[in-house]
Amino acid sequence: MIEPTLNYVSCPEAWNAAPAGGRVLQHRMAYWEWNLSGDPHCPHVVVCVHGLSRQGRDFDTLARALMERSGRKLRVVCPDVVGRGKSDWLKDAMAYQIPHYAADMLALLQHLKPTTLDWVGTSMGGLIGMVVAGQPGLPLPCPVRRLVLNDVGPNVQWQALQRIGEYLGDTGHFKSVQEAADAMWLGSTTFGPHTPAQWLALSQHMVKPVEGGFTLHYDPAIAKPFAALTPDEAAQGDVLLWQLYDQITAQTLVTRGADSDLLTPQTARAMTQRGPRARIVEFPGVGHAPTFVAPDQVDAVTSFLLP
Repeated sequence: MIEPTLNYVSCPEAWNAAPAGGRVLQHRMAYWEWNLSGDPHCPHVVVCVHGLSRQGRDFDTLARALMERSGRKLRVVCPDVVGRGKSDWLKDAMAYQIPHYAADMLALLQHLKPTTLDWVGTSMGGLIGMVVAGQPGLPLPCPVRRLVLNDVGPNVQWQALQRIGEYLGDTGHFKSVQEAADAMWLGSTTFGPHTPAQWLALSQHMVKPVEGGFTLHYDPAIAKPFAALTPDEAAQGDVLLWQLYDQITAQTLVTRGADSDLLTPQTARAMTQRGPRARIVEFPGVGHAPTFVAPDQVDAVTSFLLP
């Protein structure tokens, strides 16, 4: 079975003032690269960006399918957003926000130098994708060609944010990976049906070893700006996201869990009528968010990106 390589890119810690002497602080963002083309500069890159408390190995099944469908003639790059997985943690917890994440992605893209760029973003990763694809003036190596927004849109339901906030920041302590997987499943049934083997494969990268066992992979401080968000600020953010969405020129696919509490049918429908006029695929029996493990979900994305 093919596996990705772990790489790092240095990113400016833009939310922090430069210390005396003018030296800009840096942090490292990890990314997992799938590349069997033999060309380290293979020009077609698919960037896959995970959700709020997840990490880049979420896309293993999708990445393998894309490599196979493309004849291995592309790079699939799956970053661990800062504060997650193998990436550094930020010194300023309030910097764990979408603008900072988008700035890190610009640094990654300038490092990768694609000439054909596609983006797959789950939840938070989709919001970052809208920032990247919805600002024509950004210094991208090339425009985003095709964009997949996985169970997210320009209007994010406040009740769903409250639900997520109930568990975010509690990284726990587990005696084994299986115990961690079982605990995570209790709060993740909205992801839809998974076999025990599928769920364990998703879960093994969600933990890291600590003394006496395991804990979740992310900095608990990512919860601080999330907890500070108010309904009014969330509503203002929705206005900005719609402005970004309306400027997207990439061909866009929205994948939605039919039972999602974060992306409503009304918002999904509006996304087909404005901006890039997205196409929508819904998956029955799934809430927030599809994991791109089930064959129908994988096929929907691979056939859109590589018709």
